[in-house]
Amino acid sequence: MTRDAVGTTEASLDFEDLFRAEYPRLVSGLQLLTGSRAEAEDVAQDSLARVYERWTRVRGMDSPAGYLYTVVLNLARKRARRLRRAPVPPGPSGAPDPEATAERRAAIRAALGSLSREQREALVMVEWLGFSPTDAAEVLGVSPESVRARLHRARTALRSRFGGADE
Repeated sequence: MTRDAVGTTEASLDFEDLFRAEYPRLVSGLQLLTGSRAEAEDVAQDSLARVYERWTRVRGMDSPAGYLYTVVLNLARKRARRLRRAPVPPGPSGAPDPEATAERRAAIRAALGSLSREQREALVMVEWLGFSPTDAAEVLGVSPESVRARLHRARTALRSRFGGADE
């Protein structure tokens, strides 16, 4: 049995195995991208439903989990575009969501929010989800050099904004 780039077993992989192996990582990574646990769960579930619909084709791919992460990123980007265009409903400004009560989570969201979408995606995939720059590049549809450049710019921006030692 071999393992693909994101950790699931390729031989005799069924959808339930993929779901169990990847769902927690999907939600935690998406929560960092979206800033909302509910939104992260929605995107993860929609992505898994789409992969399930195409499972007979996806299961034979070199990396079914890689395909899943590609679907996840595409849906997250689509939702972000739609939310930017949607009118903002009136309501109390600055009302914290439930996760905002944890100081560490708020700091992480602020730090990630200061980055561009491309930098944030690269950083979450490599640092949080444990992808190699080469594997992240495949999922993001860019070159490994592009991922490394995005990581460098993200780390530099975070150090200048929030402090920290150079590596």
